[in-house]
Amino acid sequence: MKKDEGELTPVQIVAELDKYIIGQQKAKRSVAIALRNRFRRKNLPEELRDEVVPKNIVMIGPTGVGKTEIARRLSHIACSPFVKVEATKYTEIGYVGRDVESMIRDLTNIAVNDVKKEMSDEVESLAEERAEDDLLDILLPPVSFPRKADIGQVAKDSVSSEATGADERRKKTRERFREMLRKGELEDKIVEVEVKQQKTQVLGMFAGMGLEEMDQNLSNMFGSVFPEKKKRKKVTVKEAKKILEEEERDKLIDMDKAVKIAIERVEQSGIVFLDEIDKIAQKGQTHGPDVSREGVQRDILPIVEGATVSTKYGAVRTHHILFIAAGAFHMSKPSDLIPELQGRFPIRVELNSLSTEDLEKILTQPKNALVTQYASLLETEGVKLDFKPEAIAEIAEIATHVNMQTENIGARRLYTIMELMLEDVSFSAPELKGQTIPITVEYVREKLKAVLENKDLSKYIL
Repeated sequence: MKKDEGELTPVQIVAELDKYIIGQQKAKRSVAIALRNRFRRKNLPEELRDEVVPKNIVMIGPTGVGKTEIARRLSHIACSPFVKVEATKYTEIGYVGRDVESMIRDLTNIAVNDVKKEMSDEVESLAEERAEDDLLDILLPPVSFPRKADIGQVAKDSVSSEATGADERRKKTRERFREMLRKGELEDKIVEVEVKQQKTQVLGMFAGMGLEEMDQNLSNMFGSVFPEKKKRKKVTVKEAKKILEEEERDKLIDMDKAVKIAIERVEQSGIVFLDEIDKIAQKGQTHGPDVSREGVQRDILPIVEGATVSTKYGAVRTHHILFIAAGAFHMSKPSDLIPELQGRFPIRVELNSLSTEDLEKILTQPKNALVTQYASLLETEGVKLDFKPEAIAEIAEIATHVNMQTENIGARRLYTIMELMLEDVSFSAPELKGQTIPITVEYVREKLKAVLENKDLSKYIL
């Protein structure tokens, strides 16, 4: 469900999140309030509106409990631009690594692409009509007749009559071709079209060193100096139609308007999910430069506080972007972050480890439940999986057991167990067409027997 954030009450937001994420009610309530506060802020008087800043959130909890999924689903139901970044990819300025401002550039790129897609959908029917006409021009090139001024008076009438008759015949032929085109009778015919050549990235090899923006600027500069190159390419009518439709959509989209809308969305409703925040927390006093921790925190701080970041689409203010940080904090704690950064994340939410009951619900209750996914995948081969309730409970028990014996990776353990358990069926599915495979407790135990009995083996396989 996608709605404007003004239509969503906190209760409705939590209800939407419940469709995909099991448990973690405290975290859901926090993000629901943060989203609703944006709507409230929009209704404030203008002089007070800029003073109200988002209350950024830190999610604390082990891997696989739903931290990323909560943030992703939140952006989806509110139509907000969303980007997930990992704090460990950034380094202090002056060292090899990505520039922290690139997270805002990535967010802006995503927003612009989303707006372009929305505008493309609006002009799709018109673009299809124009592309059809362009394709008919390629299939039936226009015929030119000599101008009346270039011929004698005696021949004018005959040329005019000939041109009129040819024009009528050409129109009929064109309409016949149009009908054949719409019926798909010409799809395999080869035609020649002009396609744009992709621009060469000037500094592509250095893109990971924080030079993405310089690379883009240089590419744009050379692109404006040298005309855009096109090359002729032979393709089928089916492919040509797609190419021409895309070109027509690009022509019909007002890019200035798209960029303006996208930047406004980023500034007013953008969400940045900053994962692995615990990996840059200071765990104690160290000697010498610490590239991967405090330096990165100090570089992230201005972005979170509110800064103006230069992007290829223009300046973007980060003052009202919602930042959601997340980390397991096994080896460190939130208080190990520098005080200034702690102050910019006033809301701290602790997510609980998943119980056996939670894992059982994850297998069956969400819209994208794993049991539904695997059953649907194999149904495409004509194989029906019949999951018994007690078998699902057994899978959850085994997942909990393996998480306790090895590394606790939360709900992600279910993926490894389900994949291993259904490996034989997936492999033999084409030969099992029309059969129903009952997934019972005995079936589950039989398929996972070797791994459960051998603890050392389970570390590698599960």
